[in-house]
Amino acid sequence: MIGRLWGCFNPPTPPKSSDAIRFGVLGAASIAPYSLFIPAKSHPEVIIQAISARDRSKAEAYAKSHGIPEVKDTYQDILNDPNIDAVFIPLPNSLHFEWAVRAIRAGKHVLLEKPSVSSSAEAEILFNLPELDQPNGPVLLEAFHNRFYPAWALFNSLVDPADVEHVESRSMLPWWSTSKDAIYFNYNLAGGTILAMGTYNFAALRMLFGQSPDECTSCDVKSYTEGIHDKCDYDFKATFRFPNGGTGVASSTLVGETVMKPSWVTVKTREAVIPNDDLPAGQQQYQKRELTLQGLIHGAFWHRIDIKEINEIRTKHGQVVKQWEKTTSRKAYTWKEAGGEFSHLPGEAHWMSFRHQLEQFVNKVKGRKTQHWVEREDSIAQMKMIDMAYEKSGLGPRPTSSFK
Repeated sequence: MIGRLWGCFNPPTPPKSSDAIRFGVLGAASIAPYSLFIPAKSHPEVIIQAISARDRSKAEAYAKSHGIPEVKDTYQDILNDPNIDAVFIPLPNSLHFEWAVRAIRAGKHVLLEKPSVSSSAEAEILFNLPELDQPNGPVLLEAFHNRFYPAWALFNSLVDPADVEHVESRSMLPWWSTSKDAIYFNYNLAGGTILAMGTYNFAALRMLFGQSPDECTSCDVKSYTEGIHDKCDYDFKATFRFPNGGTGVASSTLVGETVMKPSWVTVKTREAVIPNDDLPAGQQQYQKRELTLQGLIHGAFWHRIDIKEINEIRTKHGQVVKQWEKTTSRKAYTWKEAGGEFSHLPGEAHWMSFRHQLEQFVNKVKGRKTQHWVEREDSIAQMKMIDMAYEKSGLGPRPTSSFK
């Protein structure tokens, strides 16, 4: 583990290719080193070329700290630069829509921090821009990095959506890691826990059910009620009803316990008949499964997939003859460990989910096959689910940008 984590933050640095994708970064965000700069070090086809921030002096200090060669005066200067191929947008949520639209109209590929936008209305416009359908047009990806990690792909492959009865997912940040004055809790910047961390949990529910929910049946929130923090949830628990009759529960907090706990998701399946030719006539084996992925968001640090099989043998009259449980565990820090259809995919043990995501982004830009992707329809459905929860909570959806 120590060796893997050292490699995550200190990856090898191969020479850059002559046709490397040159990124411009909008904003001096604290997430950018993890989500792009470190992954880019080990990718021979990615160069971090330029950055801009609202404060030029801050941008210069940030660029010097991270070895970025150019500092631009404005975000628009980055979009106007013909030497910039792609932009990374880790700005506050409320600015995602405007600058993603501007970048796409400028012909730039866009890696867009999640949540992609602030509302489903914005998502419908952004992901249906005509430029995205042009031959060799810009590539747009919502950066749901954890969905590119081998552990998630393996876990998802173990679940048949038709069998899913209940899914529950939880995430958290400790109270000391956030501040009330942070953008998380600024309503005008589309703040709130549902968008900050809960979006991971919502996506897990949709992926495992294989469809979007019909209804948010409840959304209990704890929120601020004053000033710019008004209507910003810092803790929530939402329940959804899915088309197959199953239920999904998502919860998160940004003021959690002192000790950081891994995010997780648990799937419970409907009871199924298990063929068993060794049983006497009139008896049948039945099975339910509970599958849990511990470490849903940052699987490279630590994760574990637990698979519990709950078995019963019953007579045709319903009498229980035998009961037993079997639990096995798996991990997949690499595609080889994931096995099966994934075993041939490229990647190293030190690749974080961000590095896997960057691999696929570059493949898409270069016109190569992608093994995993977040489709445009997926990102729209995600924002509809978020709006659904905010409406049920009574806080209402986040403000929609006035940018046209």
